[in-house]
Amino acid sequence: MTNAVVLKDLFDRWERVWHEGALELVEACVAPHYIRHDEMGDRTVAREDYAAELSRLRQARPDIKIIVYDHSFDGDHAWYRFTMRWTDLKCGEVRTRAGLQSYRTEAGRLAETWVIMQPVGSAWNDTVAQTSWTSRVQSH
Repeated sequence: MTNAVVLKDLFDRWERVWHEGALELVEACVAPHYIRHDEMGDRTVAREDYAAELSRLRQARPDIKIIVYDHSFDGDHAWYRFTMRWTDLKCGEVRTRAGLQSYRTEAGRLAETWVIMQPVGSAWNDTVAQTSWTSRVQSH
């Protein structure tokens, strides 16, 4: 299998984790120790701990969607330009945050990531998003 096919398969599964809550796929998507560079700082999290973080996030934001506008796969690296959208359970209003995320993979699993997020209320101005995280076909 080519690296591009391996990455497409990985991110097709990872999209299901985020959009469907398919947390049983975390083991197949995330390395045993996942290095994260994000708003919480630089940290290494065990796969099981990250799955628990995702579970808590989905409880707080059950309708969360990651809307992808651009992505690229290169060797064992990927990057995404996206907007995160969810409904605030306290007030019922839709919230958004624009972001960029870069990944390094090992053996077909997420090994390290760098995440840059804009403030709540931000979104990319694109009117057309990809139909899926790995699709080049755009939706209207």
